[in-house]
This record gives sequence, structure tokens and C-alpha cells, in this order.
Amino acid sequence: MNAIIIDDEIKVRNTIKALLTVNFPEITLLASEGTIEDGYKAIIRYNPELVFLDIELPDGTGFDLLKKFVQIPFRIIFVTGHNEYAIDAIKVSALDYILKPLDTEELTNAVFKARAIISNEEQQLKFQALNENLQSRKILKKLILHTSDHFQLVSLSDIIRAEADSNYTRFFLSDNRKIMVSRTIKEFEALLSSSGLIRVHQSHIVNLGFVDKFFKKDGGYLLLKDGVKIPVSPNMKKQVLQAIHAHLYE
Repeated sequence: MNAIIIDDEIKVRNTIKALLTVNFPEITLLASEGTIEDGYKAIIRYNPELVFLDIELPDGTGFDLLKKFVQIPFRIIFVTGHNEYAIDAIKVSALDYILKPLDTEELTNAVFKARAIISNEEQQLKFQALNENLQSRKILKKLILHTSDHFQLVSLSDIIRAEADSNYTRFFLSDNRKIMVSRTIKEFEALLSSSGLIRVHQSHIVNLGFVDKFFKKDGGYLLLKDGVKIPVSPNMKKQVLQAIHAHLYE
């Protein structure tokens, strides 16, 4: 596999190069650049299979570089030291990133995941999600769900709720689809908390946009617009009520 590094910090570029040399000798580093312009030229020249891409660069962002391509012909590992919204957008788009200062284990895991991508269609679907999520600086729009045999691009506004099923999570969509994903509901709790989908129970995440009523009886439960009743954990009741109130007046 051939790779390129695009990062304006020489120390970071040298660290990635050293870690690749030790842990992935089969990866050939073709270029190491510090700007969007030079990085773009290197990609065109070398046609790499993998690009380590810094989010914040002197002449723009790594996302600006990606906009130069109609289709992304390479795998990407984003590198960043901050920019929380960008990280959220990357996460829900099922793309990988590593944080500065760089950690050997994180880098190794990210490279393994990048090498495991076998479908260009899968890659393009992820970048489609990322592009839509970056259009708004406040609200994430798309989520990539990885089922047992394929990836699906889902609008967050179409998710009614998610329910835990052991180490799996089942998503219920507004068009009556159900999608089973091999990730725990706890992983999605942190991923979706800023998008109007909140954890209301050990086994349930609910989209506030589909909540019809909150009932205090029977320990507390939500009645959704499709008629489904979702229990609310006693220790989450205050947080849920605050979230519903905030959603009504946002």
C-alpha cells in the first residue's frame, strides 16, 4: 500500500512516518506535505491508496482538499488536535481519525481499518455522509449504519428510536424499516447525543422529534407518535424532561 501524509506539523509527519516504518513496513510513504495545495499535487502525482489528512491546514481544511475530487480514490485517516464538530461529523460518517498527540495504538487500529476497506462504493458512501454532515455547522444529518453485510446511509431525522439487543442495536425508521447493527447502544449514545436522539433508558434511545407525550405513571414512559411506549429510567427522568423542554423551544 502506498501512502501520503498531509499535515502542517513536521513533528506529526515524522511521528507518522516512524510509526509506519516500525509497524507497517509494507506501506510505502510516497510524500509528506504541509498544505492543501502541495498535498493535492502529491495526490495527483502519486495516486496513493492511503492519505493521512490533517483537518486544520494553513491554506484551509482537509475537507477543502477533498472537495477538489468528484470521487475520493483513496482511503483517509484524518488527523486532528481539536475541532469537536468535525470529529462528530467524521464519527457518524464511519470514517477514522486519530488525535494529536499521536498514539501508537490508535494509529495502528486506524491503519488496520483503512486496509480492511474493500469496496470503493463503501468509501464513497462514507464521504457522501461526511459532506452532508459538514454542510451545517450545528446539526449532523446523516449516519452510516454497518449491518452484517453492508453499509447504509440513513438520515438522522428518519430515526424514530434505537433499541439494545445484547451487543447489537436495532434502529426503527420512519419508513417502517428496521436495521440491526453490531454495535452497542452505549456507543451510539455518545455519537447521537448532539443530534436530538437521547438515551432515555438502559435499552432505548429516542428521537425527540417523534415524542408525543411524557407520562409520569408506571415509573415514567414516553408515548411516541407511532403509538409505541418507551420506558424512562428513574435516574434519567430529569435529563429527559429537560431535553424535551429544550427541544420544544429551540
